[in-house]
Amino acid sequence: MEVTPLRKAARRGLAEEAADRVREAIFAGHFAPGAALREVELAASLEISRGSVREGLFQLAREGLVQGGWHRPTTVVEVTPDDVEELYSVRAALDRLAATTARARATPGDLGRLDELVDTMAAEAGHAGGPRLLALDIAFHDHVYAAAGNGRLTDAWRAVRSQVFLFQLQRVSLDHDHYRSRVVAEHRELAELVRDGDPGALARVAEEHVDSARRRLLSGLKPR
Repeated sequence: MEVTPLRKAARRGLAEEAADRVREAIFAGHFAPGAALREVELAASLEISRGSVREGLFQLAREGLVQGGWHRPTTVVEVTPDDVEELYSVRAALDRLAATTARARATPGDLGRLDELVDTMAAEAGHAGGPRLLALDIAFHDHVYAAAGNGRLTDAWRAVRSQVFLFQLQRVSLDHDHYRSRVVAEHRELAELVRDGDPGALARVAEEHVDSARRRLLSGLKPR
């Protein structure tokens, strides 16, 4: 049998490392939406080649975190009202399905992990910064998707997860006190409904959880 010739696989470890480090910096709020990401500076900071940085930025572009082009600087994606409407409508549908599927499939261990995450939020809500609370928030939803046990659903979540984090980070920065006041109660309610709640009520709460975030973000963006 004739073997189709393939190009030699590239070692992408440094590029993936660059993507991870820049993503972490964006999620920590060090690079705000619209901020320029300069290859020379990033390469010097990470002590790797510009080529590895460029590959890492391409990966982040595929995730929807950064944008750029030929002879245009690479920047962190800016949050626009149209993008908010698109992303949150997709997320609402995904979260609804994930929550109701997890309601049927979650193990006691899964349910315990959700409770642990909410307890950590409650313990840190009074003093943690917005990025830290948001990281716990996203970790909670990661675990709901994992508990649902649907690989294709999880893949769909991963496809939008980075943008969800970025957009939610913008929401938190614009409306931090409101977010801090509600993050624990909203996630505790979701955890309780996933455990033994009415599926219809769970579906409504999961959707409203996302839609409330959408409305708050849009209300903060409009004056700008």
